Amino acid sequence: MSYLETTHNVYKEAALTPDVGLCCTTNPIWELPGLKIPKIMQEMNYGCGSTVHARDLSNNPKMLYVGVGGGMELLQFAYFNRTKNGVVGIDVVDEMLEASRKNFVEAEELNPWFKSEFVDLKKGDALNLPVEDNSIDVAAQNCLFNIFKTDDLKKAIAEMYRVLKPHGKLVMSDPTCEQPMNETLRNDERLRALCLSGSLPIADYVTMLTDAGFGTIEIRARKPYRILDPKNYPTDELIYIESIEVAAIKDPMPEDGPCVFTGKAAIYFGSDDYFDDKKGHVLLKNQPLAVCDKTAGALAALNRDDIFISESTFHYDGGGCC
Repeated sequence: MSYLETTHNVYKEAALTPDVGLCCTTNPIWELPGLKIPKIMQEMNYGCGSTVHARDLSNNPKMLYVGVGGGMELLQFAYFNRTKNGVVGIDVVDEMLEASRKNFVEAEELNPWFKSEFVDLKKGDALNLPVEDNSIDVAAQNCLFNIFKTDDLKKAIAEMYRVLKPHGKLVMSDPTCEQPMNETLRNDERLRALCLSGSLPIADYVTMLTDAGFGTIEIRARKPYRILDPKNYPTDELIYIESIEVAAIKDPMPEDGPCVFTGKAAIYFGSDDYFDDKKGHVLLKNQPLAVCDKTAGALAALNRDDIFISESTFHYDGGGCC
């Protein structure tokens, strides 16, 4: 049985019998005015963070969510786009699509503003999305990409890139792991189905995205997630896994390479009111400015004694410059 078949069966079972412990979210459930999330959706929240960010969802964007789970994030996305088929949800598991349809009926009872027709549920494969080119403003996936082995992961990212409009965003939440896993763990198909054995180091994860053509990458959060320990997994040592939230933006690739924001900031504290590097970066005195890693490196290379560059915080919420 292939790892994709194993994954299909794991989530088929999770659709028929909700498994609260299948995955553990690292974010509190969104509480927005007039938004009530059915308990069953919370129980079927098989993700490791959140892909719903209000700043991505202005002006009624056309949204795509791949791997629907119990429909919770689809409901949250629909909150920001209350139009027929404004959100497209895709899953390869029939039982998961049917569970979401049932959950939307309950969501309608709890939320007078919500209609099931706001979400267009489709059966489809993340490796061959049934979506037109350049038609989506915001695409998202939560705890899905780390199921895939390398070649399939590249295909899944390329598919997301294909369907996004120019400057569209791919918002993701996935486990990452800086420690190498042993061969047994890497080849454990059930662990891969749970998004664990496919976890990549953050640097490799970002490289996958920039290789696909995304010109801007934002690391929005990096949080503790799980431990794989010798008592419960085939490993001789503790393996620490984190949850990472990332946005990849379909911007043109700069000639000098992608803009990757990992939460660095530059602070000028010299004698003048500001510092201008003549390359588009103006630092006001003692006012932190978010900068991409590329710009941070260029400013550090000036070897000035009045500019401080922070370490990566792996938290970025917009602003600044590249």
